[in-house]
Amino acid sequence: METNLLGDGVVLMLIGMGTVFVFLTLLVFTTALMSRVAMRIDSESGNTTATDEEVAAISAAISEYRRHD
Repeated sequence: METNLLGDGVVLMLIGMGTVFVFLTLLVFTTALMSRVAMRIDSESGNTTATDEEVAAISAAISEYRRHD
């Protein structure tokens, strides 16, 4: 009963790397698709730029957060 540990290790490595590659590829395509959908929804709503009031509110929130940190 002779086992080839090196060969088994290579096979296991290739399976693991293949699984990670497929997962990351799917993640990239899914993220790109979600970005396109979000851009299309945002452009349909017509609200593509922030108003001065929104910028002021965000700046105040960041300033308040940093002051308590």
